[in-house]
Amino acid sequence: MIKINYYNEIKETLVKNEVYKKVKDYSKNKSDLNAYFEVGRLIVKAQGGEKRARYGNKLIKEFSEKLTKELGKGYTYTNLSRMRQFYLLTQKVATLSQQLYKVSWSHYTELLKIKDINEVKYYIHIIDKQNLSVRELRERIKSNEYERIGFKEELEEPKATTLIKNPIMIKVNNKNEKLTEYILHQSILENMDDFLKELGIGFAYIGSEVKIKIGDRYNYIDFLLFNVKYNCYVVIELKVTEFKAEYIGQITKYINYVDKNIKEVFNDKTVGVVICKKENRFVMEYCTDDRIFTTTYKVV
Repeated sequence: MIKINYYNEIKETLVKNEVYKKVKDYSKNKSDLNAYFEVGRLIVKAQGGEKRARYGNKLIKEFSEKLTKELGKGYTYTNLSRMRQFYLLTQKVATLSQQLYKVSWSHYTELLKIKDINEVKYYIHIIDKQNLSVRELRERIKSNEYERIGFKEELEEPKATTLIKNPIMIKVNNKNEKLTEYILHQSILENMDDFLKELGIGFAYIGSEVKIKIGDRYNYIDFLLFNVKYNCYVVIELKVTEFKAEYIGQITKYINYVDKNIKEVFNDKTVGVVICKKENRFVMEYCTDDRIFTTTYKVV
């Protein structure tokens, strides 16, 4: 037996939302989210509270059949279940209400498939900062991006290096060709936009094979980037081998050069990232320089 009072409230909420969207198209996403939140709340109440809302879906099926008959398409069992999930999601994360309207309902239909609340928070942060389309979000989720980032506990206030993924996905045009540092370098140059997005938020390209003179010898920095959000230069070194101890000395030299000769006084300290074929955690244990980070790469 359908709980008629809850059903009438749900129906009234959805009808008002449809009318509002036709009148004020510019704010229809906010209207959708408000309406679906309310529908989710009413469904949970009709089911007897949050604990029982996790089980028994007979009531949702009844609501769906009646709404479809009276209002038409769009109120399937799946859609009503998502509205319930949406409401429950907002109850788990107090800070989510501040970000609620930065994400569209189409994005939420992808996010609601994820069980880990911290992973959902990460993608909401990325959608907002990088204006991801639903297709782009789907690709990020498919590539297990959240699983490839470090320092997950710092997602609320990330730093330039806290969202470095491991491995980094690098597009290579001919994957059958033996991979050398030159080919890896050229592949990044040809797909620079993708590489910067893969690195994270706020990275901008400064130069490739940047020529620097230390003493009477010339050296070349593989890539010099700048992170606009965190106001710092980023030195990138590519290696197609396992990480070696001598790489620490090499990138430290480049970081110090940038700090002394390129960085302005108002910039934050330069950081360095070595992208290598394989990590060596035993070596990194003895690296006390907190400006240096390592990650691996995977060609796609």
